[in-house]
Amino acid sequence: MSPKVALAALGQQTHARVLLADIDYLARVMQVRFALHFGQESSFIRPEDVPRPTHKGSQSPYLAFLKEHDLSYEEHTILLIALVPHIQPDFFDRIISVAMPQGGEFPQIGGVRGQRFRGFLPTGETALFVLAGGDLDRRFALQQLFSEDHLFARRQVLHIEHPHAGEPSLSGKLIMDPEFVDRFTLGHVSCPRFSMEFPAQRISTEMTWDELVLPEKTLQQINELHAWVQHGDTLLREWGMQRKLKRGYRALFHGPPGTGKTLAGSLLGKTTGRDVYRIDLSMVVSKFIGQTEKNLANLFDKAENKEWILFFDEADALFGKRTNVRDAHDKYANQEVAYLLQRVEIYDGLVILASNFKSNIDEAFMRRFQAAIHFPPPRIAERLQLWRLGFPDAVTFSEDVHLEEIARKYELTGSHIMNVVQYSCLRALDRGNHTIESIDIETGIQREIGKEGKVL
Repeated sequence: MSPKVALAALGQQTHARVLLADIDYLARVMQVRFALHFGQESSFIRPEDVPRPTHKGSQSPYLAFLKEHDLSYEEHTILLIALVPHIQPDFFDRIISVAMPQGGEFPQIGGVRGQRFRGFLPTGETALFVLAGGDLDRRFALQQLFSEDHLFARRQVLHIEHPHAGEPSLSGKLIMDPEFVDRFTLGHVSCPRFSMEFPAQRISTEMTWDELVLPEKTLQQINELHAWVQHGDTLLREWGMQRKLKRGYRALFHGPPGTGKTLAGSLLGKTTGRDVYRIDLSMVVSKFIGQTEKNLANLFDKAENKEWILFFDEADALFGKRTNVRDAHDKYANQEVAYLLQRVEIYDGLVILASNFKSNIDEAFMRRFQAAIHFPPPRIAERLQLWRLGFPDAVTFSEDVHLEEIARKYELTGSHIMNVVQYSCLRALDRGNHTIESIDIETGIQREIGKEGKVL
């Protein structure tokens, strides 16, 4: 076993011991609550008197969260109640069977059974029973821990599921967000899977800023975005500008396809340590009334507090100009745009809209952009740089290849050029050598131009 793997395994063992110690703590808290409820003897007068584990010298994302937010006894207990089914599925059944060896109904503790999960799943009632028992005043006071203003809701750590119609609000399942389950158990957050519920894919690049060939003005504007991603939090919070500036940053990238818009977004994420998610608008926009807003809500809810960069490619489909209301379809289409405006404005990260044409974007959006960055087709000098950067160092060129002349003659974008480079290199490999012939490049260019229905 390599030292790196051994160190990771040791970290997992330490993390597991921390969680097991806290689960044992929760078990003792619940044992005290049951003893008090059934009039039995107990080592402690109140559940909160049970000493919390100290975990001296231990480190884990779970402990870091407890320390960062300085969780109270009540908050720590609720966190554990929501987390424990993901670690010990039989935890609650074991605790209840010890407290009630004869079995029977015990509605005070709440709880439900899942559709496939056969163990006890805690509800809001479970948390309040453990914390307050039958103390009505305390139960009412503790309900604020599930309010929208509390840390658990603001950070989307956990929530109470909406109960069935007519049932008490606290009868809903106590659910921990899967990302926090991953963070607390595995030590890291898994990337969300591309699906109808999350119609976005994480994008990345192996390229560097030196390989992004753009006019100086465009690069300068991108540097301004880079500065905001790095220092925006300091500006708003440490410099106290959150009272004067809207949170988040909104930018429009506009220009022809293949001019570097997606690459620029990927590089912003790479160099600032932020994940970049490209939204598939074909899965967001729905013909069914209200579904588009629901899809957008799922996306933004998932992205909240993650510091993700959201990249809406071909944004005209959703951010386009609103129409005059002629029928119900127009009315709901405009509602979708209005809803999107609202969610984009309150998102606290960077939102990038990419469009081929600036004129296609609704003016209401344009007023809300902090930056509108033009990605023009590359000029001769830029095309030459793209040709030179595109080919690998391993190749040589035949004497009839003149990249300067090719750059001057053909008005191609960066993506066109890279397609030609790939085609030419494969032709050379097919011949069993490393030499790029003029015919390779010319044929590759003809193929690219032909895709758009043009001829040389």
